Amino acid sequence: MQDQDSQHGTKSARRTHETPGRPVISATGLFTPDETISNAELVESFNAYVDRFNAENAGRIEAGEIAALTYSSVEFIEKASGIKARHVMSKAPILDPATMEPRLDERPDDELSIMAEIGVAAARQAMERAGREASDIDAVLCAASNMQRAYPAMAIEIQQALGIDGFAFDMNVACSSATFGIQTAADYVRAGNAKSVLVVSPEITSGHLNWRDRDSHFIFGDVATAVLVEDAGFAPQGHWDIIGTRLRTVFSNNIRNNFGFLNRAHPESVGDPDKLFVQEGRKVFKEVVPMVAQMIVDEAERLEIDPKGLRRLWLHQANAGMNRLIAQRVLGHEADEDESPTVLDTYGNTSSAGSIIAFHLHSDDLKAGDDGLICSFGAGYSAGAVFVRKAG
Repeated sequence: MQDQDSQHGTKSARRTHETPGRPVISATGLFTPDETISNAELVESFNAYVDRFNAENAGRIEAGEIAALTYSSVEFIEKASGIKARHVMSKAPILDPATMEPRLDERPDDELSIMAEIGVAAARQAMERAGREASDIDAVLCAASNMQRAYPAMAIEIQQALGIDGFAFDMNVACSSATFGIQTAADYVRAGNAKSVLVVSPEITSGHLNWRDRDSHFIFGDVATAVLVEDAGFAPQGHWDIIGTRLRTVFSNNIRNNFGFLNRAHPESVGDPDKLFVQEGRKVFKEVVPMVAQMIVDEAERLEIDPKGLRRLWLHQANAGMNRLIAQRVLGHEADEDESPTVLDTYGNTSSAGSIIAFHLHSDDLKAGDDGLICSFGAGYSAGAVFVRKAG
């Protein structure tokens, strides 16, 4: 059992930052919305919208000016993605064929923002699991795909709500945001600029999804995660050593979202498909799978780790087929649920939070010395890999 100073650190010891540290993951946290949408509910709503659209545009469809919309189905969704359900912050408006998007009341400036609120919930769980107080933490990074606003930074609002002294900033690398955040936090620890950093990923992805698009209306869900990256010198028992990290980006338009204040000529343009999530799914699959698999193998070899000996892969929860093929290329065989656990079926694609959810829910059973990989990938293209080892 560690004593109070070694487990929690002291303010003076952490604030001097005179020597470089060795970064570890001390704890994670997870906030899950109460409301869920099953595939059957989603399909019923979407098909009602299809009937409405085709009826309202019957003349144009008959004249060949536009194509009739086609139904979605539970079978199509599960075959295309492996998703069976998703958690959301605002269920009823999403399922209303006349609305089909979340409705979240705008809050006054002196009230905690909804994105900060769920981020704080995940952060507090991570802090509690590590036995940390606000005074133990030096920095907060809000790493997520869709920021609620441009400024002030969501991270600074989360920092203030938690009562943390230090610094905070936002970062966005789409679905790879959390792993990019972990490497950034680890670099602060390695450089001696911080001893304890919270990486918070609140993902309200339901707001950027086009719920009227048959090819993508089923993809995303809402959630928030937190990762506490700290110096091994005062990390709690049961932490995970960060053996190495690798980031990569390659520009591609195959996943894109043009929403932003510079791209909004008129308020009504917010609902345009161009201002929501769009992707060329087949191209993404073909290009991202080999890129990510090779990055993992190359970094493992650099770290002198046999990739085939990795005990567990916590992969980005975007598509079951992508994960299956990446895991196969890394491990040399088709991975089972124990080697590459899935949360995609119940959470959907939660962008940067997906790999962290998998790690949070499926890591307690590993033994000291076991090696694993947290990996995310997405728009950009971007990819982040974090190799970890369970400490004794």
